[in-house]
Amino acid sequence: MAVFLVGNQRNREFRSSSSSSIRASTNIDTNDAAAAAGNRVTPRRIKIINVSQQSDEIVLIKGWVKTVRKQKTLAFVEVNDGSTLSGIQCVLPFDDIDESTKNDINKLTTGCSVEVRGQITPSQGGKQALEISGKSIRIIGECPADTFPLAKKRHSLEYLRTMAHLRPRTNTIAAVARVRSTLAGAIHQFFQHNGFIYVQTPLITASDCEGAGEMFRVTTFDLNNVTALPMAKNGKEKTGGVDFSKDFFGKPAFLTVSGQLGAETHACALGDVYTFGPTFRAENSQTSRHLAEFNMVEPEMAFADLESAMDNAEAMLKTVVKTVLDNCEEDLLFFVNFYDKGLKERLEKLVTKPFIRLPYRDAIKYLQEEIAKDSTKWQFPDVRFGTDLATEHERWLAESKFESALFVYNYPKSIKAFYMRDNDEDGGETVNAMDLLVPGVGELVGGSQREERLEVLEKKMVDLGLSPEDYWWYLDLRRFGTVPHAGYGLGFERLVTYVCGIENIREAIAFPRFPGNAEF
Repeated sequence: MAVFLVGNQRNREFRSSSSSSIRASTNIDTNDAAAAAGNRVTPRRIKIINVSQQSDEIVLIKGWVKTVRKQKTLAFVEVNDGSTLSGIQCVLPFDDIDESTKNDINKLTTGCSVEVRGQITPSQGGKQALEISGKSIRIIGECPADTFPLAKKRHSLEYLRTMAHLRPRTNTIAAVARVRSTLAGAIHQFFQHNGFIYVQTPLITASDCEGAGEMFRVTTFDLNNVTALPMAKNGKEKTGGVDFSKDFFGKPAFLTVSGQLGAETHACALGDVYTFGPTFRAENSQTSRHLAEFNMVEPEMAFADLESAMDNAEAMLKTVVKTVLDNCEEDLLFFVNFYDKGLKERLEKLVTKPFIRLPYRDAIKYLQEEIAKDSTKWQFPDVRFGTDLATEHERWLAESKFESALFVYNYPKSIKAFYMRDNDEDGGETVNAMDLLVPGVGELVGGSQREERLEVLEKKMVDLGLSPEDYWWYLDLRRFGTVPHAGYGLGFERLVTYVCGIENIREAIAFPRFPGNAEF
């Protein structure tokens, strides 16, 4: 197990989980136990990704037909089972197959599912080293060519979103899914290897973690019969609002925007924890960076400050990106060829180069100096202390000014959430918060040291119009054995877009949810 440090001052050491263990797991054959139990009645099924050497053994390949070419004496069928981008060529000489197989070959179309029986042999062509010398092929599920919507041609990503149930059969979405799976596994491995406990926080909540009010309401009231809704009363007079004490949970309930507050409860008992699950935001945004349903990775660390959170975020990202570089070479090459020529170089630089750490005030100064050269190049040229940095500001800092991933920290209190710790050195004008900016995306991570002082936190809630009574349990963490603690949130789909080099976050998730769309 390798141990590495990042940056100069370090309060903690974070271990990088070995990518070899992930790589080894892809070679596990689920039939090994059955093979050891006795003679096999049927041939062994193997995944295409595990086809690595010639063998006289008869094996089974099961997957979907990508292409079919028939000649006078043989047929070439390319089959893909989803385990790898390239698939495998199956050669079926007509002299070596029975009539049933010949009949099935005549029915083959792009998209139909098949079972191929044959041996792994050296390929006679130059596109791949190995192929299947087929003994038989059987159609499992037909795919009518005249109605199959994914004909063998390139489709726009916008078109593919209209058939999210079929788009995993395309090269792009399948490659995204494999990289996404590798990233998710690497994230869990990193935290597990560093002693973090995985906590599942609730999806239904009565608390607004961000204080922004952009939440989906959860109710069992019959909204098709509005006149029957119970109305709140002040004495005998109706107030005009709904009486949610009559609803399922006895109070207003929502889909969560973050698991952070729940994670803090466990961090203040177990030390280091993390959540990794779905979150929701009712933000009416149609940009390429936003989803209504997305996944967040949210570690919380007790006895920790902002420096600890930045150390952990840097170590985690370097580890998971390196895991993808080590294990998803074919998929990354596809993204380089079709989406982002500089992708691999950018990912390698993230892994090898220490992250910059820049105070917010210095970031504003650099931006003001650059904008003053020609303000017409900027969509948002008015930048001053208190400005919430836009994507164009973030990307200029990461891509042009520093050409590196960088943490911007000590943000103005006025633009950050209530739970972030006030900085003592400037009288509370800023909070101990950070955002991680990366080239090609902008903000990827946001975090802070949490406010552990009860009186300070209560006052901040009141100042922001939040009711301390609604957060009584959260305040109890400060009443009983309070402890400095810190954490951050990583938008998982945004990480997927960054690592894959794709522009729109709607390609980074299986079934994207956004305003006007909840199909499938």
